[in-house]
Amino acid sequence: MGANAHGKTSILEAVCVLLRLQSPRSTRLGKIVKVEQSGFGVAGQAWGAEMQVSFGSRKGVEMKVDDELIPRQTDYLSLGGLVVWMGNDDLELVRGSGRVRRRYLDFIGCQLDPAYRDHLNRYNRVLKARNLLLRDRTLRESEIAAYTELLMKHGAFISASRRKLVEMLNPEAVKAQHQVSACDERIAMKYVCGSGDDLATSLEMTAERERRVGQTVVGPHRDEIDLTINGMAAADFASEGQQRTMALSLKLAQGELLYRQTGKMPVYLLDDIFGELDPARRNALMNALPVKAQKLITTTHIDWMEDEFEVIQMDGVGAVEPRSN
Repeated sequence: MGANAHGKTSILEAVCVLLRLQSPRSTRLGKIVKVEQSGFGVAGQAWGAEMQVSFGSRKGVEMKVDDELIPRQTDYLSLGGLVVWMGNDDLELVRGSGRVRRRYLDFIGCQLDPAYRDHLNRYNRVLKARNLLLRDRTLRESEIAAYTELLMKHGAFISASRRKLVEMLNPEAVKAQHQVSACDERIAMKYVCGSGDDLATSLEMTAERERRVGQTVVGPHRDEIDLTINGMAAADFASEGQQRTMALSLKLAQGELLYRQTGKMPVYLLDDIFGELDPARRNALMNALPVKAQKLITTTHIDWMEDEFEVIQMDGVGAVEPRSN
């Protein structure tokens, strides 16, 4: 608990980096390094182990568990836990660009399946290289064709995985929306493939356009999630309150899916989200969070929690614990 700009979010961000090797707010670790610093380090106790992550612009990411160097990120991630991040900018899940929703799916997919993370990283590298070739004045057809094959291979895996994720998330999101809103709001999620029915056919049909614009115009990087409420586009017709509730429902659905698929309870990181919710929705969200899950919450004040929690002091740091205990 504390005033704005005092570093509360950085604590939650550090937990996410420690457990998942990525920030929920940036796709690159280099962007979260403190100004005028060359890197950062995070360490903590998790599941009976001492975990350490350090990052520097020259050495990249270095990981240790119980002071033993872990060379592969996949091995490190397999030893850690799962994360659900909730923040004020989650509103962009509903009314923002498709990139935000793709990132939402990718964060879930990478936690559920190490292969997803591998295919996604390879796809992004192939896409970048292929776009560079398409922008080259001298078109190197054989090289483009080679990258096209790789694009189809990794793209097919990502598209199939995202489609399955949306199918599994949809019923959980519907249930969560009812819990938090306490209204008969019918929401739905639908996967919209950015490559049509067949990526190979779509690439062939758009070849001329690709050369004209200098980039790949179809593929998983154009995927979308169609979000509706009561049969209408949520971004256009839902009120801000409904959109916020829908964003929370998507994150609650994420947590439930992670638990159901892995048997591991994720850690919930809630970054100053309660100030934008009315009391009824605040209470409903707290009740919807899994009782057995660890929850780390940042907030500017805790007046809204006083009915269930009392403030205690621990070495001068404000903290709360349940009255029932």
